[in-house]
Amino acid sequence: MHALVATVVHHPEDARILHRQIRALLDAGHTVTYVAPFRERGVTPWPELNVVDVPRAAGRRRLRALRAARAALAEHAPDADVLLFHDPELMLALPRKRPVTIWDVHEDAAAALLTKPWLPKALRRPLAPIVRGFERRAEKHMHLLLAEEGYRDRFEYGHPVVPNTTYVPEQPARRPGTDRVVYLGHLSTARGARELVELGRILQPHGVKVEVIGAADGETKPLLREAQQEGAVRWYGFVPNDQALRMISGALAGVSLLHDTPNYRHSMPTKVIEYMAHGLPVITSPTPVAARLVNGRPEGDSGLVVPYGDAAAAADAVLRLRSDPPLRNRLAQAGHAIARSAYHWPTQATQFVQQLEEWAQAARGSEAEGVAGVRLPRQMPTGPAGTPQRTQGPFPLVGPATSER
Repeated sequence: MHALVATVVHHPEDARILHRQIRALLDAGHTVTYVAPFRERGVTPWPELNVVDVPRAAGRRRLRALRAARAALAEHAPDADVLLFHDPELMLALPRKRPVTIWDVHEDAAAALLTKPWLPKALRRPLAPIVRGFERRAEKHMHLLLAEEGYRDRFEYGHPVVPNTTYVPEQPARRPGTDRVVYLGHLSTARGARELVELGRILQPHGVKVEVIGAADGETKPLLREAQQEGAVRWYGFVPNDQALRMISGALAGVSLLHDTPNYRHSMPTKVIEYMAHGLPVITSPTPVAARLVNGRPEGDSGLVVPYGDAAAAADAVLRLRSDPPLRNRLAQAGHAIARSAYHWPTQATQFVQQLEEWAQAARGSEAEGVAGVRLPRQMPTGPAGTPQRTQGPFPLVGPATSER
């Protein structure tokens, strides 16, 4: 199977796209052509990939990237068995003739609009129902993969869920230490960037460093640069996922201080699972899914829950863990056991690859029977689907694009 994978918004080394999904396809013996903004991100592609470099879509600057993506997809789609794209704005760039097409839904796009600093506040709420309408129309014209169980209610039909899990080692490389806490992931105000900076300032006199690994939006970059200059945090910027996971090993705790926003209420922060996978106690704000994961599991608690927006409470939790080695080690061990049993990516990787293979095979079967221009069924199955290999006409959507996640 030849998979054409595309993004203009995400980093080419995005953990879900490259390190999980594309890696799974390559390991299964499939060919992958990857359309992504390699040059603008300073990324050297993997040698086993066929790559197409396109501009990056960021903030309000998206038209150039979409034009380039449209040309690239039109050129390479005829040679592909599946087209897997990761940005809702790429619906505007889909070519007329294309293979069975799959949108990987990473987030609640309508809810995410409320936290996008590049979008004028007056437009955020009015645009949300329009985005919802685009989503409902999309599922009638293509297959969807969902990154969260909580996304199911947004759609009329049933769609397979490919959760954001991670590779979980049999045993953590190191036990949790005492002198640093870590944050791994994209940074924004809604993701707790200001609380991380304040946490660093509180912990600085106690000899505990706050290490921040991840790209930041334009609003947050000045805040982090200033905090780094004063020694409150150590900010590394974007680091490829495999390297970043090695960096968090041995920290005192992993921190997730997401705000109480609609986009996060039904989502599992992947960073929480990654902390657990690598033997770190978790300190998290009480987003419902994360709170249920770290407290009240049969395997035991794997972290501490602190109030929204409360950097002082987060600092108290850090110092409590530092002063109580048995608690620290107990939380770390329980977290690793939970991650290993329920969130180990290779389990989902097999299902992900099989689903794409089934859709591609069904499309080839439909094409062999001379079926063309068939609409998707009213109830989307979660297994094989009988869709035509080539769709007729561009996807008929026009609307707002989302910013970098």
